[in-house]
Amino acid sequence: MAGSSRSDQRIGLLNGFAAYGMWGLVPLFWPLLKPAGAGEILAHRMVWSLVFVAVALLFVRRWAWAGELLRQPRRLALVTVAAAVITVNWGVYIWAVNSGHVVEASLGYFINPLVTIAMGVLLLKERLRPAQWAAVGTGFAAVLVLTIGYGQPPWISLCLAFSFATYGLVKKKVNLGGVESLAAETAIQFLPALGYLLWLGAQGDSTFTSEGPGHSALLAATGVVTAIPLVCFGAAAIRVPLSTLGLLQYLAPVFQFLLGVLYFGEAMPPERWAGFGLVWLALTLLTWDALRTAHRSARALREGLDRAGTGVPPAKGAAAREPGVVASGTPASPGAADAPRQRHGTRAGKP
Repeated sequence: MAGSSRSDQRIGLLNGFAAYGMWGLVPLFWPLLKPAGAGEILAHRMVWSLVFVAVALLFVRRWAWAGELLRQPRRLALVTVAAAVITVNWGVYIWAVNSGHVVEASLGYFINPLVTIAMGVLLLKERLRPAQWAAVGTGFAAVLVLTIGYGQPPWISLCLAFSFATYGLVKKKVNLGGVESLAAETAIQFLPALGYLLWLGAQGDSTFTSEGPGHSALLAATGVVTAIPLVCFGAAAIRVPLSTLGLLQYLAPVFQFLLGVLYFGEAMPPERWAGFGLVWLALTLLTWDALRTAHRSARALREGLDRAGTGVPPAKGAAAREPGVVASGTPASPGAADAPRQRHGTRAGKP
């Protein structure tokens, strides 16, 4: 049994690395789709993602959720909101990468956990631990430094962070599995996206048929690029602890940042390094606090079990002394909001 558990965790880790690695390397893919503009790429992503997940669901015969969703107007409305927000997120990200703003886009996913925590305080009235307050304050200072450095707020980063944090918040309420969630959202996006593509074709501005079969295949592959990391993340989410996913999530923006600086050659003046340094300090605080909390929770649980085994009642409040694993501290990264429900009953929080 222990060997099977270790094997399961190994498979989970490999899938986690694969998911976040693909999300981190995706800036290499979007430039391949030029001369298509960001709007056309986005529309193809919506259309082909639905085609891909529909085939996958047909293969595994998982359709019962669709009928249930259609009979629940409130959940359907939330899925519509999620579809609208992730449309903004995808569109801004594709435009940012293809316009030479990969570093700023990566910043959006670095600060996403901080934005998620801030939204938890403002909207859900969550209480933060001192280290979390320090992390949020440091993140706010980083945005101020970057605003001074850029001469304007880093709106690409903020738009990506707030749109994905909102997406994650809505997804918690919807409670759908990853593939099902993507299917529902792209089903809502499908008709407007298809209509836009047909309009582009009628105007003679579509690149789908004018740039050769290779270009057409790449545009169609946007569905695969969207869905495959999500499938890998789903496999990881049910096999590894949420605290591990909380650490893995930083792989994606780290890869994106390195690509922006080393591959795309984007400038990093001193004030930008200072801003990123503050963000990384905030994330270090956040990760340290999350790991410490997870350790204390596990220790309290073990003590409770030991006391139960010896017939001694657990100390009052021992099991509830600390918040749950990771809490709002380290939501997972792009796409993770689509993950299936965790083994611990907690949801993990894509470009």
